[in-house]
Amino acid sequence: MTPRGAGGNCPLTIWLGCWLLLPCLLVWSLPTYGPETCDHLIGEGHLMKLQQLIDSQMETSCHITFKFADRDQLKDSICYLKKAFPLIQDIFEEIIRFKDNSSNYNASRDLHELYLRLRDAGCVTREHEERDEACVRTFNNTPVQILEKVQNIFVETNRLLKDDWRIFDRDCTSSFAKCVSSGPERQNMGSPVLQFQGSDFWVLIAGILLVLLAVGGLLFYKQRQRNRQELQPAEILLEQPEIRSPLNQEEDRQVEMPV
Repeated sequence: MTPRGAGGNCPLTIWLGCWLLLPCLLVWSLPTYGPETCDHLIGEGHLMKLQQLIDSQMETSCHITFKFADRDQLKDSICYLKKAFPLIQDIFEEIIRFKDNSSNYNASRDLHELYLRLRDAGCVTREHEERDEACVRTFNNTPVQILEKVQNIFVETNRLLKDDWRIFDRDCTSSFAKCVSSGPERQNMGSPVLQFQGSDFWVLIAGILLVLLAVGGLLFYKQRQRNRQELQPAEILLEQPEIRSPLNQEEDRQVEMPV
């Protein structure tokens, strides 16, 4: 008599245990992302790629207009990062683009994927936090300056997450509300505001001064010409010889005759 289970037939409980263990193994083998894993998502390799991306940019005077968090209004560094972090996606998808399959394209793609992992894990922003225009304003920067903003966000986020991966649980609703009340012009007021950067401002001032000098010189020249035209008729009258009548000429001859 063969003992139960020794003839090659496994008991039902063993089969059920195997089937239950298989999903657990699959889930365990998949990469998991969550707030507790945020402190090591940003690696030194990512920061090096970002620095190389900045160094490879051509120096140019061209500026790109884009929206980003206003650090002047958000003094709290945590709230500033929570506001700026979602805007990085727009930079990677709409503003900074490179030729397909180039080294810069591959680097920007890897950094974009890093952003998506941080977002999906809820490392900086939470699902219930809405994205709005509060504390956001329009910037006009070069590509290098834009990438440096992204670099600052990643570096500061990495530092804070390594100190405490729960640090971004802070509620910034009150800080964002202050931005709305203190800076309505920066929100959707419908009136565009010109933004000037350092050298651009002084170039504009110099241009305005040159225009004013040119207009002043032209007005002075026209006034001088007008005055000259008014003086010419009087000078002509003074230069003409005196025309004497025949009667006056006869009187002169009589005076000259001796008595």
